[in-house]
Amino acid sequence: MGKKYYTYILLIENDSLYCGYTDDVEKRFHAHLEGKGAKFTRAHKPVKVVYQKEFDTKSEAMKEEYRIKHLPRREKLKLINM
Repeated sequence: MGKKYYTYILLIENDSLYCGYTDDVEKRFHAHLEGKGAKFTRAHKPVKVVYQKEFDTKSEAMKEEYRIKHLPRREKLKLINM
């Protein structure tokens, strides 16, 4: 069984959304909380993981992250509420 990768969406304290990819969602979320994640989450505190999707390859996860980042907010909210 190979390594898995994930695309995830975080709810941010100002009600915005942040999308990223990782091989360990929980570990990455804690890195964001500690200010060791992305520049955006250093300035805007994450509240919780609201979406995650598993992939077999890093490339697939990165492509999904790119796709999600270009969606309008309403489409991102639809993903979260699935």
